Amino acid sequence: MADLELRDGELVLALSTAEKLEGVHGDLHAPLAAVVGIDLLDDAHAPAGISAGVKIGTRLPGVIEVGTVQGLKRRLFAAVHHDTPRGLRVRLQGLAYDEWIVGLSDPEGKLAELQQHLPLG
Repeated sequence: MADLELRDGELVLALSTAEKLEGVHGDLHAPLAAVVGIDLLDDAHAPAGISAGVKIGTRLPGVIEVGTVQGLKRRLFAAVHHDTPRGLRVRLQGLAYDEWIVGLSDPEGKLAELQQHLPLG
């Protein structure tokens, strides 16, 4: 299962081996200064952007979304499974991805942990 980790001054979207294959991608890294916000998602399968755009990865709606979605105005990476339907949206600035969407078993706990280390407004 994907996780968000703080490592050496970066936020890392750490993917499992299976997710790396499903998403055709390795772990993603962002400097902490590039993180402009984190939002709690009650349905991480449904945020705007996952259903529209060019996709690279694996997608079965409502079951699994792991990979890149390139829309007209933004690019996102999603790692969401049926057993982690709730999650977080990490909003980024100045990077290849505008957002990461990650399904988590305890999104509130992860949000609280990250808020202690990120100067988010």
